Amino acid sequence: MIQMNKIFNYPLDTEYILRKKKSIKRELLESENFIEKKVAILGGSTTSEIKNILEIFLLNEGIKPIFYESEYNKYYEDALFSQELEEFAPEIVYIHTNYRNIQNFPNINNSKDEVNELLEEEYQKHLSIWKALKEKFNCIIIQNNFDYPKNRIMGNYDRISFNGRINYIDRLNMKFVEYTQENKNFYINDINYLSAQIGLDKWEDNSLWYGYKYAISYDAIPKLCKNITNIIKASYGKNKKCMVLDLDNTLWGGIIGDDGINGIKIGTETAIGEAYTSFQKYIKSIKELGVTLAVASKNEDNIAREGLNLEDMILKEKDFFTIKANWEPKSVNIENIAREINIGLDSIVFLDDNPAEREIVRDSLKVVEVPEIGNDVLNYIDYIDRNGYFEILNLSKEDLERNRYYEANKEREKEKSSFSNYEEFLKSLKMKAEIDFAKPIYLNRIAQLTNKTNQFNLTTKRYSLSEIEEISKVDDKIIFYGRLQDKFGDNGLITIVIGDLKDKELHIELWLMSCRVLKRDMEKAMFDFLIRYCKENNIEKIYGYYFKTAKNNMVKDFYKELGFQNELLEDEKSIWSLDVKKVEEKKNKVIEIGEY
Repeated sequence: MIQMNKIFNYPLDTEYILRKKKSIKRELLESENFIEKKVAILGGSTTSEIKNILEIFLLNEGIKPIFYESEYNKYYEDALFSQELEEFAPEIVYIHTNYRNIQNFPNINNSKDEVNELLEEEYQKHLSIWKALKEKFNCIIIQNNFDYPKNRIMGNYDRISFNGRINYIDRLNMKFVEYTQENKNFYINDINYLSAQIGLDKWEDNSLWYGYKYAISYDAIPKLCKNITNIIKASYGKNKKCMVLDLDNTLWGGIIGDDGINGIKIGTETAIGEAYTSFQKYIKSIKELGVTLAVASKNEDNIAREGLNLEDMILKEKDFFTIKANWEPKSVNIENIAREINIGLDSIVFLDDNPAEREIVRDSLKVVEVPEIGNDVLNYIDYIDRNGYFEILNLSKEDLERNRYYEANKEREKEKSSFSNYEEFLKSLKMKAEIDFAKPIYLNRIAQLTNKTNQFNLTTKRYSLSEIEEISKVDDKIIFYGRLQDKFGDNGLITIVIGDLKDKELHIELWLMSCRVLKRDMEKAMFDFLIRYCKENNIEKIYGYYFKTAKNNMVKDFYKELGFQNELLEDEKSIWSLDVKKVEEKKNKVIEIGEY
């Protein structure tokens, strides 16, 4: 059997991927756990091999693509005029262009004003593509920025002169960035950076261009496809949430139990110590993006904590949600960490310098990402960065404050232990909720939530931001959200209901809630709001649906517990109905409803 978790991780064995793509695809397709997405590739060069490799990278992330591929260099015509593309109705469009597609490069005789006109003309061409795609499909658009040509006409002056091609590409790329900053669902695939990382001499192959019109080398194709996949998986909520780290020779140099507190390598006095310090700074930056940190180390707890609190440590004890420093198997500790944070094991990345420990965790917890980082701290950052575990498309308030939410939950759990009556504990939290119809300011968070929540998700439907925006505009659809705060802090927007109105019936397409507020009766408050809405709008019956997955078993009886009657009960799905007029009492007894 092919070891999939190694094939698609850095460093990529590009020759193996290109050679074995068919057998890799066959094995990946044995899984039944896919979401299907229609992906259009509009190419300024040949894209057939890009499509083949992109397919297996997406399959590995649980996304089954259905492709539309433009003819060679017909990306502009297809975007603006193709009836076939309109019938295909893509959910994702990837525009694969590079510097060879720039039609208006300046020459040495152009004035500055003439260069500016050429630049604007080139930009307007792309702008017309993006506008056409947005108006027709309101889909996710992924656009390559521009790489540099291997050769410069004026040497270093090519970047300085307004007539230089390098200068021109820089300015054009910045105009793409400015558009991205103002437009949702539009993302840059940064081949300018990727080509620099790979090296321009390896990035393109003139024989492939002149012979087959491939703009990049075969060796670069898997790396390009991984980069695109990172964007797509992030847009569908498949990023990791937690990094679990070993300590000895991972977070610092040396073995603290053998070398002693003063014998470990950290700080700036030695080369190896400085390397570990740089690594800790990088991890600290990852944490500031909302990634949760934890420790799983074979160590004595008091010694591990003493090491973390050394003056030279960038990462202190307080930076970790939980520290498991003991002699239990690390796989057991990781399972406990996931349980304490209340996240799935598939949200975790585990870093350890010891190859045996990596293999044990990889075999025991197959959905945990375990990069093959080796045992040299000089390479650790590359394995995190280039695997794209924490790809950022945009940063919401909820992302930045995720660690604070988890810490507040820890305080709630401590307080719960002092109550013998659970309802009294809930009342003691002094919870207050805001429940209302979706507002434009929350649409991005709503889309994000649909792609992240699994355990409390009745149908596990996934929506992109563009799809949520469309639903919010349709008269026979409803979206309402719930926010929750208590004396320990604000949990943010943590639950949504999406419904479809048919005559005097409401069909609930999606009901989900973040795991961090489970068992707080927020679902009862949402139900009361739903019933009130139905009564005020003469809706007589509500239909609820449950589709079984590997993760949402906890809500299989959700509708039954709310008083719904069973209409269909099968192993994989059930349908439930409720007569609105028969609901008389409110179910929520502990949450105050109002704006906050």
